[in-house]
Amino acid sequence: MTKQELVKQIKMKGTFLCVGLDPVLEKIPDFLKEAVVKLEAGKADKNQLTAKQLLSFNRAIIDATAPYCVAYKPNLAFYEAYGVGGTVAYNLTVSYLREFYPNHFIIADAKRGDIGNTAKMYARAIFEGTTSADAITVAPYMGEDSVTPFLEYKDKWVVLLALTSNKGSHDFQMVEDKDGERLFERVLRQSQQWGNDQNMMYVVGATQGRMFEDIRKLVPDHFLLVPGVGAQGGSLEEVCKYGMNSDCGLLVNSSRGIIFASSGEDFAAKAAEKAKELQQQMLAELERL
Repeated sequence: MTKQELVKQIKMKGTFLCVGLDPVLEKIPDFLKEAVVKLEAGKADKNQLTAKQLLSFNRAIIDATAPYCVAYKPNLAFYEAYGVGGTVAYNLTVSYLREFYPNHFIIADAKRGDIGNTAKMYARAIFEGTTSADAITVAPYMGEDSVTPFLEYKDKWVVLLALTSNKGSHDFQMVEDKDGERLFERVLRQSQQWGNDQNMMYVVGATQGRMFEDIRKLVPDHFLLVPGVGAQGGSLEEVCKYGMNSDCGLLVNSSRGIIFASSGEDFAAKAAEKAKELQQQMLAELERL
């Protein structure tokens, strides 16, 4: 998906919401898991059951929230943790999105970051084949040759970690060099030699508040992927005030606050309610542009 296509979807739907698809088997409503077991009636092994339970949950969440978001972000750790069954569920989830919701942007939240030849294989895994995502999160610590292999794919995106929302972000990302430049600022500045606002985004945590002003000075036209709104306590209003640009320039992610809004039979309906609530807030922000 191109930048222009993404911007068009945001303006058309009145939302820049990204829903994080981070399923936890233990949190999936029991009735849903039991329904899969009954349907299979002993025909499926453990891996197949796991895959179908995770997929059943994801499909329900996707169908409920699709009108209110423009992107989905499956975090690969939440699939790889379940072995073969989880990997199958990830691939089937991407396939489902590709078939039924082709205009939604798909971010593989993998946080890859390794030397060039390994990065090339990671890029193949994410960007080639029928279950290819639109974007992948990448850690910049190992530098240019660990990032550029992902940028070789047309209309695909690197989402580079810049200033994250976790407490430990200050351990390294805020460290200043002798000239007073902070590490995250160096990442923003240096990485623009590798990619541009048509194929590179940056992760900036919603809890960083007015730091968005400093970030926009360096990357005024790039999209920012913003986790941390909702369960992590980030303020959508503050993110928009300091981080929004003329194209919107934001994809704000919410995971737990939406997908686990309820553990009952109304889980999908409650997820839709939470997604719609955010979408309405986002629409109001977009109308101010």
